[in-house]
Amino acid sequence: MKEVLAANRVQVSLPLDRTAALFIDLQEEHRHDRRLLAVGFDQVLANVARLQAAARAADLSLYHFAYVVDPAAETTRRYHPRLEDGRSAFSDKDDPLSAICPEVAPVADERLIVKTEASAFGSGFGDELSGAGIEWLVIAGVWTEACVDATVKDALKRDFRVLLVKDACGSGSVAMHQIGILNLANRLYGGAVVTTDAACRLMAGETVEAWSPLTPVPIRYGYEDAAAPYEAL
Repeated sequence: MKEVLAANRVQVSLPLDRTAALFIDLQEEHRHDRRLLAVGFDQVLANVARLQAAARAADLSLYHFAYVVDPAAETTRRYHPRLEDGRSAFSDKDDPLSAICPEVAPVADERLIVKTEASAFGSGFGDELSGAGIEWLVIAGVWTEACVDATVKDALKRDFRVLLVKDACGSGSVAMHQIGILNLANRLYGGAVVTTDAACRLMAGETVEAWSPLTPVPIRYGYEDAAAPYEAL
């Protein structure tokens, strides 16, 4: 496995005039609602804050997303979990914990886009990015195997190249997060998996070594050994 992982390391640089940064669902509920706690969320937020500072310094467009549910809306699925009083069981529109954590919230004219489904690619967003000439997307957020996963897959479907920042994502457990990253890494064709340090260097105009799948599904792992290939990415 070490040889396979090493064989998929490539040199990457970002065309900064064609790069945007997406920050997915960094909401208060993930550090205050015991049902939705993201493991290591404080460190994820700290890493995201570093990414945002680097993106602003590089004059990238930053897009912030929040998953918010209005149970009465036509876009809310029929079987979406609801409380006895009819409110959404999570991310309800009237719940203050649906707010973005202040240390990673939008500043100045950065956009906060409220979404009603897992993926950030709601109506028109992909066309907006394409129209702006965007090629690369720096993606971070929570939960790794849910909204991050859906966003990355939709980005790939639309032929964007994804820079997935593994330690600026998080989930409900370490295993869920690591497997979520590995599953995306296996099919991140045209993109790369990096750490926060490497992503910040890329946004500063450097070229860095990163992991990219150069063959179909190169990473194979089991329940007992997912941590090793994750660390090697």
